[in-house]
Amino acid sequence: MSLWGARCGKPARRVLRGEGGTRGSPRPPSTQLGLEFGQMFRRFGSRVTIVQRAGQLLPREDPDVADEITKILREDEVDVLLNAAATRVEGGVNGGLTLTVTTAGAADRQLVGSHLLVAAGRIPNTDDLNLEAAGVRTDRAGYVPVDCRLGTNIPGIYAVGDVKGGPAFTHVSYDDSRVLKANLLNGGGATIDGRLVPYTVFTDPQLGRVGLSESEARQQRREVRVFKMPMHSIARAVELDEARGFIKAVVDAATDKILGCAVLGIEGGELMSMLQLAIAAEIPFTGVRDMIFAHPTLAEGLNTLFEED
Repeated sequence: MSLWGARCGKPARRVLRGEGGTRGSPRPPSTQLGLEFGQMFRRFGSRVTIVQRAGQLLPREDPDVADEITKILREDEVDVLLNAAATRVEGGVNGGLTLTVTTAGAADRQLVGSHLLVAAGRIPNTDDLNLEAAGVRTDRAGYVPVDCRLGTNIPGIYAVGDVKGGPAFTHVSYDDSRVLKANLLNGGGATIDGRLVPYTVFTDPQLGRVGLSESEARQQRREVRVFKMPMHSIARAVELDEARGFIKAVVDAATDKILGCAVLGIEGGELMSMLQLAIAAEIPFTGVRDMIFAHPTLAEGLNTLFEED
């Protein structure tokens, strides 16, 4: 992620260019950072335009999730341009810049701003490590392939964190260290196979995600049930004056086990983590539905979420 523009002061007009990602991509779309920074600078008082090449924000997410977060950003007076390609950037007077944006079926637009943030993804810096001297292989993108115990092609050499590819999150790197500690120091047999990798987009409200989305489950031809509830149905969210968004859970129709969830709402990451525990423990949705949660908390919304007609 790169920021171009004047060095000092609050940006008067900030343009964010997000390249997004492809649905099902193992790496998180860079638009997550673009959305977080875009909303942050809008609340600092800057005018913000997000330029997104894909047809929706957060391309890995279900369309209803992407549409809702777009609605929330627009309510916060963030301009969002979809199916838009940034084709040219030019310096302007007084350190400003002009970004030319092309959209299908429309004339080019010129966006004038003081800063341009390019959230177009990251690449590994393994070319500086001289790995070939040790015989360690990298893939075409520069990542270091590993096995389920994080071993490289050279015995005794391991790769952890972002350098090995996959989801580039701090908590993934931390769990990698747990695997290595268990195996190298404690003689264990820990692996990274089958682990649930959650993530949270720290917009306000947050988007917490874990497991399969509805789109991913249907692409796998699973028979699923989808439970969805607006956040304004949770008394605590209303009391806290942030009732935008919704909770969505995908459930296996045959086993009643929860396959994944998206929580777009206040403390969405925390509520998502509760459902992550249920997924990991293979608690059926009925078990979550019938638990007693303290009142008034956000958690008690899970009772209502899984109510059946």
